[in-house]
Amino acid sequence: MEEHAAPFEYRLMLNEIKARIKSSQSKAALAVNRSLILLYWNIGKVISEKQAEHSWGSRIIDQLSKDLKAEFPGISDFSSRNLWDTRRFYLFYCNEILRQAVAELDFPKNIADNVTHYVAEEFENQDFVIVRQLLAEIPWGHHLLILNKVSDPKAALFYICQIIENNWSRSVLSLHIEQKLFDSQGKALSNFKETLPAQQALLAQQILKDPYNFSFLALESHVQELDLEKQLTEQITRFLLELGKGFAFLGRQFPIKVGEKEYFLDLLFYHIRLRCFIVIELKVTEFEPEYAGKMNFYLSVIDDLLKDASDQPTIGILLCKNKTSLEVEYALRGINKPIGVSEFTLTEALPEELKSSIPTVEEFEEEINRISGHRSDDKNLA
Repeated sequence: MEEHAAPFEYRLMLNEIKARIKSSQSKAALAVNRSLILLYWNIGKVISEKQAEHSWGSRIIDQLSKDLKAEFPGISDFSSRNLWDTRRFYLFYCNEILRQAVAELDFPKNIADNVTHYVAEEFENQDFVIVRQLLAEIPWGHHLLILNKVSDPKAALFYICQIIENNWSRSVLSLHIEQKLFDSQGKALSNFKETLPAQQALLAQQILKDPYNFSFLALESHVQELDLEKQLTEQITRFLLELGKGFAFLGRQFPIKVGEKEYFLDLLFYHIRLRCFIVIELKVTEFEPEYAGKMNFYLSVIDDLLKDASDQPTIGILLCKNKTSLEVEYALRGINKPIGVSEFTLTEALPEELKSSIPTVEEFEEEINRISGHRSDDKNLA
């Protein structure tokens, strides 16, 4: 074939080859990381067991580091500090508490389905195959961050699953640990079990937190609802990160018309994983029972006007400054639409600026900017 005789076909071929190369590079990088993490596990295991067996003190680590550096001069992973970290890594994840943690954690299906045989071959104890698989899937730098900031093995495994599922950078991981995502996840009050199919109810409860932390906003405690809503949408990237993966922003003060009257939803989202619309109403006061009734009304309208046959029922989230659990339970009893109630905080210390963001933000950033630009004029709350 003559050169440049078929440029379109050539570009197709070039793109296919480039894609295969990139895929191969990615797989190679993952394989290298898995091998490295397994190596660190085994080094930590040997150090821990030999120290216990021979009653060796801390000087043995310094000597080991010196000898390994002499044998492998081109490798920088054998500093005394890193050897201590491998020992810490092994001891943290090899304890019996993990048996209960593994049984209680709802591992992502893609992780549980892909437990590879090489992990089983590396370890004698088959009970921890899934855990070892998880450990081998994330970089060493993420492991060190977890070891330094998380003391509960169950919480550590939760964060590891989130890293794998959401592709978190270290800065995003650090933020979620600081804001205690593990403690707040799935803790909000809701009627999801009574109003949604079992699997949908479980997923919906998992994405709902209590409390939500809006301390990245420069607001006083006595903030007006419109000011809170405006700043949340102005910092939509940070707000989406606090909400969690899967939220696509559709609009602020979203108009819905019922007969001759028009109502405005504080914030409207679509959740990719749940495949449903989500209405969020912001209240800067303590929860009042009538809030649930009004949310029930909004959800009925959205289900009628926007929900497609392939969509799941619309979910409502009420974010209030405070709430009383018993009052929320009574207010939600008898309501047939799925509603969750959470608190939010404004007064905690401002976290460090994020250097990267979760994939959901990147995917919807352009659409968010477009929608925000079209809705620059504030409307009064109904």
